[in-house]
Amino acid sequence: MASAVPSPAPLPFHHVSVLAAEVLEGLNLRSGGCYLDLTVGGGGHSQLILEADPTVCLTAIDQDEQALQAARTRLQAYGDRIQFWKGNFSTFSPPLESFDGILADLGVSSAQFDQGERGFSFRQDAPLDMRMDLSQDLTAADLLNHLSERDLADLFFRLGEERFSKRIARQVVQRRPLQTTGQLASLVIAALPVALKQKKWRIHPATRVFQSLRMAVNRELESLETLLEISPRWLRPQGRLCIISFHSLEDRQVKLSFRNHPDLRPLTKKPLVPTAAEQALNPRSRSAKLRIAERLYS
Repeated sequence: MASAVPSPAPLPFHHVSVLAAEVLEGLNLRSGGCYLDLTVGGGGHSQLILEADPTVCLTAIDQDEQALQAARTRLQAYGDRIQFWKGNFSTFSPPLESFDGILADLGVSSAQFDQGERGFSFRQDAPLDMRMDLSQDLTAADLLNHLSERDLADLFFRLGEERFSKRIARQVVQRRPLQTTGQLASLVIAALPVALKQKKWRIHPATRVFQSLRMAVNRELESLETLLEISPRWLRPQGRLCIISFHSLEDRQVKLSFRNHPDLRPLTKKPLVPTAAEQALNPRSRSAKLRIAERLYS
């Protein structure tokens, strides 16, 4: 189901790391320890870890080649203290008990949102892409133009918690093929009841539909499920696992896994969230939630 979507030209990759102080405290860095950043993005969290203790080393992962290139540039001064690996974190396979701490920031980076041609945002009209890994074939346009009306409605409701999922799916089927983010955003608005079209929106009506498509294209919940099962065994005893999520489906998955995994002890009864000051400086942080767990002794 591949679509002919051109690869975007490289652009500056900038991302503000959320909950930075909370992550460092949560990881509880050990002198000489080895750490794993499963979603390095622009390298912000990784740099904080490497700067905090000159004796630690770090492995950085991302499936987005643009992000890895940016992180390599940003972190080149740390030399062989940092290693890079390209791919989805769910397919990473290190030796058991390799790390003293693991971090996963599950959010889409600011750079990915701001680079309109990536298709993650409705704020710029661009091809309906939404791939984190540009080498994969499946795009958001493929899903919109090939799934049945029933499957689209289920996708919008299950992954986006979109209450008008059936109305939107019906509009998609009637008006496809759809190729651009602008077409989809306009379609979502057209599918709303008249009273809602006239309201002042706090959140754009297409937000949940875009979220659901991005999650489906990149198999985000499936990858997270795999990660939550296998990553605790990558930790050394008393090593910390820190996961930042950005919506309820992910946070629920993390909470239940931390509670039920036989190798983990949850350290956060409730998730840590950004302070009012951080949210004012970085509004995109407002939905971030950090949960921390510790590896038990074997």
